Amino acid sequence: MANPKRLTIIASKGTLDFAYPPLILATTAATLGYEVTVFWTFYGLQVLRKERDLKLSPLGNPAMPMPIPMPAFVQMLPGMEGLATLLMKQKMVNQGVPSIDDLLQMAKESKVKMVACQMTVDLFGFKPEDFIDGLEYAGAARFFEVAENSMTLFI
Repeated sequence: MANPKRLTIIASKGTLDFAYPPLILATTAATLGYEVTVFWTFYGLQVLRKERDLKLSPLGNPAMPMPIPMPAFVQMLPGMEGLATLLMKQKMVNQGVPSIDDLLQMAKESKVKMVACQMTVDLFGFKPEDFIDGLEYAGAARFFEVAENSMTLFI
C-alpha cells in the first residue's frame, strides 16, 4: 500500500480515566488496519509503569457521574479519590471493560508502537526497568518523524 493509514497519539495524562482513550483508540485503529504509534509523555508515562496505581479524581472531574450526588467540598475529603477509583474500577468490571493491562497486551499483539518520551523519562528520573517491556525511548524529533502524514490526536 503506497499511502498506509496512520494514527499517532500523544498521551500526556496518567489518571485512570485518561489511560483508556489512547489505548482504546490505538487498539481499535490497529484492528482497522492503521499503523499506530502512541507517544507517551509527562504524566502519561504512569500508564506504562510496571508498578502502576492509576487513580480517578472526582474533584477535577465535574462531569463525572457519581453514584450519590455530592458537593465539591465532600469530593476533596481524604479517601474520596480512592473511593471514586474503586467505584469506577468496579463499574468497568461489571460492564466488561478491559483492564489497562488487557489493553496494553492487546496493543502489543496489534503491533501498536509505544514510544516513551526520553526527555520525560530523564526528567522524572525513571529507569527502563520501571516500565513495561517493548517500549521505544525517543525524543520529540521521533514524534515528528512518525506523525508526518498521519492523523494525530492529543489526549
